[in-house]
This record gives sequence, C-alpha cells and structure tokens, in this order.
Amino acid sequence: MQALAPVIAVHAGAGEWSDDADQGIAACREAVAAGLMALEGGNSGLDAVVAAVRSFEDNPKCNAGTGGVLTSTGELELDASVMDGAALRSGAVGALPPFEHPVEIARAVLEDGRYHLLTGEGAAKFAEARGFVPGDPEVMITERRRRELRQGIHTTGNTVGAVALDTRGHLASATSTGGIAGTEPGRLGDTPIVGAGTYADHRAACSCTGHGEAFARACAAFWATEHLGNSAQETAEAAVARVRDEFGGYGGLILIDAQGQVGIARTAANMPHAIARPGQEPDLGI
Repeated sequence: MQALAPVIAVHAGAGEWSDDADQGIAACREAVAAGLMALEGGNSGLDAVVAAVRSFEDNPKCNAGTGGVLTSTGELELDASVMDGAALRSGAVGALPPFEHPVEIARAVLEDGRYHLLTGEGAAKFAEARGFVPGDPEVMITERRRRELRQGIHTTGNTVGAVALDTRGHLASATSTGGIAGTEPGRLGDTPIVGAGTYADHRAACSCTGHGEAFARACAAFWATEHLGNSAQETAEAAVARVRDEFGGYGGLILIDAQGQVGIARTAANMPHAIARPGQEPDLGI
C-alpha cells in the first residue's frame, strides 16, 4: 500500500484566549511541531497526538497538566483521553490528581486493555504502578489559577487536543483538560468520555473543547465522525452548531478524515489551532 502524506491538527481550547491569543497560537505551533516530528519519524497517529498533547500539558498557559484550572477546593483534577481509530481502542483518566502528563497515563490505560476510563485515586494508583511519578502541586498549580479561584472566575475552555492521520492511513485523537474552574471535586466533562470529547475510527478523528456538559450530552465527537460528509469542514461546522442550538453549549472542535481533510469550527469567541503537513509551514489560526 502506498504511504499517505501524514497530517496533524491541534487546538489550544475554545473561549479563554481573548486577551492572549498570541500565546495560544504559540502553544499550537509548539504542539503541532511535536506531533509532526513524530509522524515524519514514521510513528503512528497515536504517537503523534500524544506527543502534541504532551506539549500542551507542559505549557502553563493551557488548561491541561501544568496550568490546569482548580476545583472549588483549590485542587488540580485532570482529565485526558486517547483513541486509536485503527483498532477502535481507547483509554482515559478523569479527576486525576496532579501528574505532569495525563495523556500518557490515558494511553497506558488504552494499552493495558482492561478499562476505558479510570478516575481519581484509582487512576493515580494505576499510574504509579506503571512508573508514572506524581507531580508537585506547588509546581503544577500556577499563581494565575490561584488568583482566578480567589476572584471567583469560573474559566471555561482551553481544553487542548490533537487529531492525526499517519502514513498507514490510521487515524487517532487525544484530548486533555483541567476542566472548568471552581467546580465541585470529582466533576467530569466531555474530555474523558469516549464519543463525547474524543473519538476516532476508520473514517475520522475528532477532539472537542468548550462547555463539557453540552458536548457530552451531544456525543459531539462521535456525532461528527458518524455524520462525516464530503467536506470535513462542513461536518465540523454542523457539529458545533448542533451542540449550540440543541444543547446550549459553546465551544469548538477539530476533525480529520481518512483523506487528510481537516475541519476546524467554533462557536466560542476564539480557538487557537494549527494544521501541519510535511514540507509545509503550519497553518495557524484563532
């Protein structure tokens, strides 16, 4: 089979970048470069999306990993998920205590194969048993997030994600978030739920961001892949419009199909994003 030209797309989250969109674009540039490097090295689409999301998780400006928003009790709880479209395998963690790279732990859940989602202390024990080291809350919780909590700012958005098509024609997706600031401990949005915030199969791969409850109720990521038409862009636009009109939620998503078409749509004010293909400058936008 002839090798395909690989493609990766990333988003830095919908809705929170009004005052610092340049930082969101910069985060996307770094993340898409990490993912493209993996693809150009002959790695899988799953490798690529994990590499891209890991880059976001290291960026304290993003709501994922270090820099994630805090619960009402001032704690960091992290959600992440990955899906391998070729094998229809997924793995996720939710309400995870501080670990630097939740997306890596979500992949470990996928590779373990027994579960699709682990949460809270159970997810932490699973992670430690596989060699992941807990993060230092004093390092991972930023002063910006402490200030937001003191001021009662309930940040929504900046969930990060990636979708990719590799040279074998396999699709994958990954999403990671700190959730919504100020929520009750234990809250899960769409990110760690298969088909809600993250989905991939042989047709397409999707990663969502925004009002998690609405995207979850809409099964938005699965809906976008299930209703894929001739245009990935038109499908993406229809998916976010449906979440807004039928479920009252604003946000955005990225979608890639098996031909390498990319759809990027949002109903939120902005959503920094990037698309990268070998030998080309990345396509950046908000």
